[in-house]
This record gives sequence, structure tokens and C-alpha cells, in this order.
Amino acid sequence: MFVLPPLCRRMSTGADHNVRLIISAIIQNKPFDTAPPPQNIKWTSEAVIQVLRSIPLYLFQSPRSIGRQKTFRHRSPLKQRNLRDEAVNLQRGYRIPGPAAHRDPRSVNLGLEKALEFYYWVETAFGFQHNEKTCQEMAIVLVKGNRMNLFWDFLKNMSRREKYGNLVTVSTMTCLIKALGEEGLVNEAASAFYRMKQFRCKPDVCAYNTLINALCRVGFFKKAKFLLGQMEIPGFRCPPDVYTYTIIISSYCRYALETGSRKAIRRRIFEANHLFRLMLFKGFVPDVVTYNCLINGCCKTNRIGRALELFEDMEKRGCTPNRITYNSFIRYFSVTNEVDRAIQMLRMMQEKNHGVPSSSSYTPIIHSLCEAGRATDALSFLQEFVAGGSIPREFTYRLVSSMVQLDPEIASYIENGIRNRIRCMVKMKPCMRKTENLVTVE
Repeated sequence: MFVLPPLCRRMSTGADHNVRLIISAIIQNKPFDTAPPPQNIKWTSEAVIQVLRSIPLYLFQSPRSIGRQKTFRHRSPLKQRNLRDEAVNLQRGYRIPGPAAHRDPRSVNLGLEKALEFYYWVETAFGFQHNEKTCQEMAIVLVKGNRMNLFWDFLKNMSRREKYGNLVTVSTMTCLIKALGEEGLVNEAASAFYRMKQFRCKPDVCAYNTLINALCRVGFFKKAKFLLGQMEIPGFRCPPDVYTYTIIISSYCRYALETGSRKAIRRRIFEANHLFRLMLFKGFVPDVVTYNCLINGCCKTNRIGRALELFEDMEKRGCTPNRITYNSFIRYFSVTNEVDRAIQMLRMMQEKNHGVPSSSSYTPIIHSLCEAGRATDALSFLQEFVAGGSIPREFTYRLVSSMVQLDPEIASYIENGIRNRIRCMVKMKPCMRKTENLVTVE
């Protein structure tokens, strides 16, 4: 019998046994009638959703994607994909970049076939009535499998089932737009947005924000500004909110440094600041996320004066800064060899109780102190960091221990923590087995 990894067991509900048998039958490409005895199954929406969510997890991901972070922070910038060109390149044996890289087409096709078979099998064999959530999860599976024809046919079929209620709702389409944007299919996401009326859905502010976020992630700022202009028309049904402006401001700041051109960097930071002032002029109150995005963008583009102005304006408006706000200044001052000002920001965060310092707060200061030759101060900050119950990175530990001798008890505690961290990562990423053996610094 095929044994599923522990991750599925953590996701399980009361019908854990039946769900695991069905997932095992899907992976082994067996008929569902041979899995569990039909009379022992009582399917619920949670169990069906769990099976559908497990299919992309076990069949759509490549071995290189196992254990990767879900966010786009540590990945290459997302670009608009062309599924037709990818299919041609795959037939020619070319490597496909992006979210579909290193996938096995046979596993993807098997997952799509079994997902649709299971979706209709539960309905016909057990009389299960699909609801909005199960319909949404099935559509997300088709999106992650990049089968747009099956995706549109499925939505049309589900929208015609009026006796079970409206299965395709505004929230369903919003989640599908988000899933399409995460897959790099932004044009398809825009098509889903404009076809919402076809499924008797009216876009709301959340749907607009989701599409704007998807457009900004691939750099389609003109289309995003066009949607924002539509929302700003007086009397429009869906006026923008704080989150709408925050999406575009953060995208301008995030992608400012990717152009490699100083003129383009200045232009995007100017657009972000202009949008922030326009937001204030229209009466919107920016939150801490809006301030953090703009402060981080100004710090990364060496506009520390503007960043400090925003920090002061933040306190005047009663918006309490958090750890991310201070970390932006700490990173900037550490890189520019102004480590004393970085320490001042760290102490300010602790005194005002605006957050608990983390590895992102201590690591830049420790590295900057080591580069300045202040090994004793670096050691004191490392000890303070460890006393807080955290384990530094291996590079940080080696850097400090190569300049000054650590207490044997602290060194042993740090080395054991680094080993345990690597062992946890090896369970998810087998490619890290070569770094499992930590070499102790003498």
C-alpha cells in the first residue's frame, strides 16, 4: 500500500483514512471503486476539498519545488506566460522557465484526469452535492494544471447548475483570478475578470484589487493604472480603498531596482510617492503596510531623507511602526557603514515596544560590526540574539567565531541549533543533504 508523507496527515480531518486511500488510488492510477468500500464512506465538503488540494501537491510539483516557499520573495520575477509557446518548446525538448519548470507532463495529465474523474465520481456514486467551495477547488486544480480549455468548460458547466444554487460566485472568481496570477497567466486572469458577467457575477473591490495585484506582479503597470482610473471615476460602483493604492505603491517600490536604469528607478519611486500623496489628498488614511512598502523602497534606492520623513509622518498620524519598519532602516544604515544609527534604531524599537527584534534585525548589525573590526560589539549582539531564544545563521556564526573566541557553552548551543535546522530542511529538501554535516569552527 502506498504510504503518504506526513504532510497529508497534518491536513487531515475526521475522514482521514478514506481520503488517504483515495489519494493513494489517484497516485497509483487505480479506479476509485477499488479503493475503500463504498458503504463506509460519508463524503463531506472538507474531505472532497482535501483530496482536490492534494492532487497538485503530489502530482504537479517537480522534485526541485518540494519544500520551496510559497511566496515570490525568494523566486525570480514572475512574467506573463504563453502556454502555446511552452507546449511547442516542451515538444522540442527545451527547458521551460517559470512556475511550470521541471514538471512531468505525464504526472500533470494524470492529476487532471483523476481530479475530474473524482469530482464527478463522488457526485454520481454517493449523491454528494457540490457547493461553492468544492467547485472553487476543482477550478483551481485546472488552473494549476494550465488547462484553460478544461477550465472554461468546467465553469460553464457549473454555472448552468441552478438547482444546486449558484456554484460560481464573485468570491470564486476572485480566488481563480488570484490563482491565475500566481501561475503567471495574467492575461487569462484579466479574461476571467471581464467574463464575470457571463457567470452572473458583479466584480467588487476585492476582485479589482486581486486583478491589479496580478497585473503589477508581471510589470503591467499601465493596465493596473487604467483599472485604478476606472475605480476613481466619481460615482463608480467599486471605488478604490487603501489596499488598492498599497498594491500599486508596493509594486512600484519592489520592481524599481529590477530595471537596472537609474532613470527608470527614479521614475518608479516618483510614481510611488505621487500615488501616496494622491491617496492622502483623497482622504484615505494609509496603514502600516503602506508606510512600510514606501519606506523600504526609499531605503533601497538610497532616499533616506524621504524615508525618515515618512517615518516622522507615520508617528504624527498615529500609525504605530512595527518591526518591518525598523528593519528597513537597520539594513540601510548597516550597508552604508552607519552601524551606530542602525543600533540606535534597534534600541528605539525595543524601548518603544514596537516589535521583537528578529534575525533580520540583528544579522545586518553583526555583519556591519565585523566589517568595521568591532568584534567585541559583534559578540555582544550575538549573545543578546541567542539569549532571546533564536539561532543565528551559520554564516553569521562562522563570521563572529573567526574573529573572537566564543564561550564553549554558547558555541555548542548554536551549533546544535544549526544542525537541527538543517535536519528539518533535509526532510523537505533532499538536495541539502550535502550540508547536513556542520564543520565546527576551531
